[in-house]
Amino acid sequence: MFIQALLAFLALPGVVAFVVPVTWLWLSDHTKLVQPLGIAPLLTGVVALFWCVCDFYVSGKGTLAPWAPPTRLVNVGLYRYTRNPMYISVLLILLGWVLCFGAPGQLIYTVILAVGFHLRVILGEEPLLARKYGEEWGHYSSCVPRWFY
Repeated sequence: MFIQALLAFLALPGVVAFVVPVTWLWLSDHTKLVQPLGIAPLLTGVVALFWCVCDFYVSGKGTLAPWAPPTRLVNVGLYRYTRNPMYISVLLILLGWVLCFGAPGQLIYTVILAVGFHLRVILGEEPLLARKYGEEWGHYSSCVPRWFY
């Protein structure tokens, strides 16, 4: 299962948060660091993302991939504060890229992804989790906000 978790990380948030932005920066010639403070949200997002992936693997007994999802509801770690810390982590990473390299096109990419993440959560993931975990999901979702306190 560790290999599945690693592949899922590389295939999903790895592409969205690292491959696309870095390629974009390189192709658009935004390779000069313009705001070092952007490193803070970027690194915070990276650490939080790894933490979430570990919680999915250890506590949830699965991965972030749809082909090997957690078998248990993950409600530990950052999931005690928000139901979607993985999406927030990816957005922090993307905002870090935007701030570090001053690439306005990446801000548009980040906003589009944020809207897409929100729609995916409310239209797909939450109804699925409600069906899969029933009362446990109901209690969890009533105590933990979708995005922030």
